[in-house]
Amino acid sequence: MFYLLFANPTLITGLLIDVNVSFFSGVESRFLAGFKKKAEIIYLVFIIDSSRSVRPAEFAKAKEFLQDMVDTIDIGSDATRVGLVNYASTVQIEFLLKKYFDKSSLKQAVARVEPLASGTMTGMAIKTAMEKAFTEEAGARTGFKSIAKVAIIVTDGRPQDKVEEVSAAARASGIEIYAVGVDRADMASLRLMASPPHDDHVFYVETYGVIEKLTSKFRETLCEEMRGEITQDACMCEAQILFQKKVQSTIQDLNRKHILFLTLKETMY
Repeated sequence: MFYLLFANPTLITGLLIDVNVSFFSGVESRFLAGFKKKAEIIYLVFIIDSSRSVRPAEFAKAKEFLQDMVDTIDIGSDATRVGLVNYASTVQIEFLLKKYFDKSSLKQAVARVEPLASGTMTGMAIKTAMEKAFTEEAGARTGFKSIAKVAIIVTDGRPQDKVEEVSAAARASGIEIYAVGVDRADMASLRLMASPPHDDHVFYVETYGVIEKLTSKFRETLCEEMRGEITQDACMCEAQILFQKKVQSTIQDLNRKHILFLTLKETMY
């Protein structure tokens, strides 16, 4: 029997782990189970209003908000995957969850998005996201409870179609909906779309010029989605997740060495 001392650089604490044969029999380990829950993957789809009421400069600010959001989260095939649905009187899927797995490519794709002009068919956009953007064909692995499905709707107007039923169907399918209203957005419609509790899922800003204020709030929210009960402070979760990955790598390395040792021992005797 031997012991390992892991020091957490974020919390400045240590945890003494008894490493023996029974420990190695569970690769995910009682260490990880006792210390924190495994970080979840997030499938994140932005649903962005680009109707005529959103001026070019305002749409540019909305895209900057999306790019800032991308900068704050861990992007990758085994981390957060991002899709984008653009809508006005029509709906256009700009890219699916399976398309980009690095921040640079993702931000460039956001920068290339163009507004669609007239109309505000928000209900149709939600339906499109539910039926086409969160599917297995789109890059969403189904059947995993640990994977969170999140939609963030950004709009500055009143929907020109019905949103209540389709939003309820999307939520029932497991999609958590956040509704962000800007300027002239209809608050009643935002509440019909968003998941409960509305205090946590409905946001409003006066103009697109200050929408970046929401970046830190969503960073904490998405961090919370990933961390479960990892730490008391959501702002710490990225460092915690990195720490967990390092610990898992160390445990797997020790596991391989232990198996090699047993193999050599059997060979010798």
